[in-house]
Amino acid sequence: MNLHEYQGKEILASFGVRIQRGIVAHNAKEAVDAAKQLTAETGTGWHVIKAQVHAGGRGKGGGVKLAKNLKEVEEIAGSIIGMNLVTPQTSAEGKKVHQVLVAEDVYYPGASETSEFYVSVLLNRGTGKNMIMYSTEGGMDIEEVAENTPHLIFTEEIDPATGLLPFQARKIAFNLGLSGTAFKEMTKFVASLYKAYVESDSSMFEINPVLKTSDDKIMAVDAKVSIDDNALYRRKQYAEMRDLREENAIEVEAGALGLNYVDLEGNVGCMVNGAGLAMATMDLIKQAGGEPANFLDVGGTADAARVEAAFKIILKDPAVKAILINIFGGIVRCDRVAQGVIDAYKNMGTINVPIIVRLQGTNADVAKELIDNSGLDVQSAVQFQEAADKVKAVLG
Repeated sequence: MNLHEYQGKEILASFGVRIQRGIVAHNAKEAVDAAKQLTAETGTGWHVIKAQVHAGGRGKGGGVKLAKNLKEVEEIAGSIIGMNLVTPQTSAEGKKVHQVLVAEDVYYPGASETSEFYVSVLLNRGTGKNMIMYSTEGGMDIEEVAENTPHLIFTEEIDPATGLLPFQARKIAFNLGLSGTAFKEMTKFVASLYKAYVESDSSMFEINPVLKTSDDKIMAVDAKVSIDDNALYRRKQYAEMRDLREENAIEVEAGALGLNYVDLEGNVGCMVNGAGLAMATMDLIKQAGGEPANFLDVGGTADAARVEAAFKIILKDPAVKAILINIFGGIVRCDRVAQGVIDAYKNMGTINVPIIVRLQGTNADVAKELIDNSGLDVQSAVQFQEAADKVKAVLG
């Protein structure tokens, strides 16, 4: 589950991480009120207006702007709220901005120059350990840094048995070229950031930039956070932060129906029971010359109502040119699934894309007979290759 910047910062602050302070506003008037409140609380004279969407690169798309007075706060907030923000991490249509974060200006003059760093915490699946990735080159172009100058990207792996050790936090601060007060601040920042990552059950914390201010404070100016969905049952305070407006509408609808669905960019819809079989089915579709349009696991109870719901979800994608139903009948009987397909088809009326049904397992022969004698435009298959050949044929 992805969070907005302001939500990620709330989590960071709760673990003692210094953040760039800000207040969320949903319209221009609220933005002005937020700016006045921030000035009273922090003394800031300028304000940064930041679009709150689940995408990086907001600055490049015009979603982050500096306001030097209240009139500019009102004008900028009014122009950003309601816009479709297009960034390198959104589709061509962009994402609609429903709210902005009005933040304090932290690039104030002082005894030393400000510096921007990149710090993230995530799981290295190859080693099974958490990893802190960091760089001296923080800011909007971190992707180019990783591609063109990978030697400027450092990593520090943390043994889950010991957690982050003090020497590792000091090593990170040293590699970032810090000394004195800034060095001590960074070691505290890294320790608190890692604690926030672990104790919030996150899958990623990305802070870009981490700022060294002109008076040697270290703070998070941005926060990109993903919480592990599987841990939300024990992190209810974070589950309440979910913003469904930022998520794929079809995936949200499927989730409400209890279907495991992931939207993809192909032309063959998949309806499968079991994640492993779903992955194999997507490979099958690619071998047949098609591209999977989705991952859809209907689970172990593929009755008529569930199959009909899955059909409707798949058919919401206009790119779907065929549907492959691939069910292994272990606990669930294939003839019941076949009857569910037939009933769902009849309930929905005409379905204007070819449907191939492969049922294997308990009562597979009875299921094939039911499909073949249904009188519906549904093709049955028993073997994987047979299903692949039929997918290839309907795609032309």
